[in-house]
Amino acid sequence: MQTETDRRAGYRSVFRPGLLRGQVILVTGGGSGIGRCTAHELAALGAHVVLLGRKLQKLQDVATEIVADGGRCSFHGCDIRDEQAVQDVVQAIVVAQGRIHGLVNNAGGQFISPLEDISAKGWEAVIATNLTGGFLVARECYRQSMQAHGGAVVNIIADIWGSMPGMGHSGAARAGMVSFTETAAIEWAKNGVRVNAVAPGYIASSGMDHYPPEAGDMLREMQATVPAGRFGNEAETAAAIVFLLSPAAAFISGSVLRVDGARPQVRMGWGQVAAPAEVQGRDAVKPFDGFHRYLAPKLLER
Repeated sequence: MQTETDRRAGYRSVFRPGLLRGQVILVTGGGSGIGRCTAHELAALGAHVVLLGRKLQKLQDVATEIVADGGRCSFHGCDIRDEQAVQDVVQAIVVAQGRIHGLVNNAGGQFISPLEDISAKGWEAVIATNLTGGFLVARECYRQSMQAHGGAVVNIIADIWGSMPGMGHSGAARAGMVSFTETAAIEWAKNGVRVNAVAPGYIASSGMDHYPPEAGDMLREMQATVPAGRFGNEAETAAAIVFLLSPAAAFISGSVLRVDGARPQVRMGWGQVAAPAEVQGRDAVKPFDGFHRYLAPKLLER
């Protein structure tokens, strides 16, 4: 739990101060959850963060937080499913900032439903947001800036290993984004562009509050299936993203970095796999709680 002292102390990144000074990094879906946290860490490390999303008020609220903490931030409203809108907003960012050094392709969304109940419209909406929109933003960042100057792209996917029951539309889109990541890493390497992905597992993010209240019991029980014995948090995900954007990842491209506490390795019949509470506090696995403005998902409250 964050205290007022924690909030005044600012973002507690594990990376060196000023690591990203002078860089312009675009974060889609930066108005909440993992995107918001990542934007804060990037700004704390010296980057000018550009937030992109559909809801301007949420973006403005995050930008206000970042500026209040001493960072640099701007924002633009955009529906990433709209090709012309994406082209226009990337052009506006390049005109205003000179270039785009990094892209965090974080925007996405889905709803809980078995496959047989998903309409064509619902399927297409999730594919458009989680796959097509991410492709369009990455393509325009490449065309309008990175092709000439290089850069790094990090696509945010999900724990799709071994299927995604209850969210088959999202699983299909995220799997497509893995393939896009691998292909773009090859095609764009000649211009000094790296493309990777981060796959968050069960993360206690404010994004959970987008699900209906009746999903609360199911979500709360999921941590018992994670070998780490807990949910991950936004700061642990943001740290993986920052690493892939950093110079330390200069020889990493076309890869997926999982942030999931080994959840995909769990198999039926293995008995209890979740670490007990006393083990969760050991140094190598205890939660990294670096985000000074973290908002716990209300859906996890009993």
